[in-house]
Amino acid sequence: MKYSKSDVQNKAHALPEMKFENQTLTSFAGLVVFQKFFASIELKKRLRNCFAHLNKKKVFNRTTLFMQLIIHLLLGFRELKDCRYYRDDPLVKRLLGLKRIPDVATLSRFLKEVTAQSTNHLRRCLREMVLIRLRLIAPPRLTLDFDGSVQSTQRWAEGSAVGFNKKKKGARSYYPLFCTMAQTLQVLDFLHRPGNVHDSNGAKTFILACLDAVQAILPSTKIEVRMDSAFFSDDIVAALKERGIEFTLSVPFERFAELKRMIERRRRWRRLDADTSYFESSWKPQCWDRCFRFLFIRTRTKKQQKGPVQLDLFIPYEYGYEFKVIITNKTLRPKRVAAYHQGRGSQEGIFAELKSHCHQDYIPVRTLHGNQTYLLAGLFAYNLVRELQMQTTKPLRCTTAKRASLWIFERVDTLRRTLIQRAGRLTRPKGTLTLTISANNWIKRRLLNVLDAIPARV
Repeated sequence: MKYSKSDVQNKAHALPEMKFENQTLTSFAGLVVFQKFFASIELKKRLRNCFAHLNKKKVFNRTTLFMQLIIHLLLGFRELKDCRYYRDDPLVKRLLGLKRIPDVATLSRFLKEVTAQSTNHLRRCLREMVLIRLRLIAPPRLTLDFDGSVQSTQRWAEGSAVGFNKKKKGARSYYPLFCTMAQTLQVLDFLHRPGNVHDSNGAKTFILACLDAVQAILPSTKIEVRMDSAFFSDDIVAALKERGIEFTLSVPFERFAELKRMIERRRRWRRLDADTSYFESSWKPQCWDRCFRFLFIRTRTKKQQKGPVQLDLFIPYEYGYEFKVIITNKTLRPKRVAAYHQGRGSQEGIFAELKSHCHQDYIPVRTLHGNQTYLLAGLFAYNLVRELQMQTTKPLRCTTAKRASLWIFERVDTLRRTLIQRAGRLTRPKGTLTLTISANNWIKRRLLNVLDAIPARV
């Protein structure tokens, strides 16, 4: 249909008169979806159990305050003081079950008063909610990725320390170790640590605890593990082998000079694809008791190799190629093993989304358990967005070589901009509570479809 120029263009020069009135207007009409979703998974009841050991009664209970932190991050706000921007929003109040939103000082006191027992209960609750979803989908294979991520702060915070930090050198930081699942792109658990520890610090105990939790709920599922070279050790490899867990780990060249010599002596490389070739060997470091399958991979690259010259003593160098070594107990063809290990990149996407859109990189207070609680609020917000999409859509993939997620997920910020951040008005015509949103057909279909797909109970 064609329109004339007069039908399309409009001259508007005058500024409208500004009025500020107390009306039941909301900037987050899409929260109505989360109101039904939180009720369906009984989120408030689960969180209430996490703070049940604290008997001291207050006007704002700790369950409500932690839920406000989750909503705070879902809405896209970062600092605690940003809560003033939604303090009069009627839908936020309804979601929290409050007539008045707590102010900044109340949230800050809550974080400062959190105990280690509360954070442990919240960690267990986070893990249980993820395991419930796993029990429902019962995947034939489940892939766990383990890696750490730095949380930097410009000030002193309890439990933080100065450690290796590429982006903010000399800054104090935390260095939590995360366990994520490739099939659902959710965070199963984390181990909180100061910033001056090595990646492998406490890793074995944490890894085995995550495996125990998953195997208890999914005894017939084949579990796989992927890790980088920081976790390469005889203890971890032997523990995974003993439990029958399939794994791939990157191997550090710096610790085994013989690997460099094996690559430099190699003359025949088998082709994986146009840019990648390989050879494999059954090998073990001298201090190990048994041999494992080592896969040596050479990738053609156009980038100039940069770095300290001294590292050439340990890392093989050949102009136009990059090298890596993988240890595995998988019996798949080398191409499948390489693709599987390469799929670890999905975890970096999780970390990027957690830091950019759930503000994992923000340290709000100076107490250790308060900062852990804020991190947990971000993990809850992230996992709940994933859980909402899994409840309301069907999986679109089967198991792939790289172990891509079974669902094609929208990012947190995409869901926030397209669904949550919608202007609306709450009214009561003839006594019926009504939420009025702009007449956008796409938004109408999206909201109604999501609301209809959310089950009454899980």
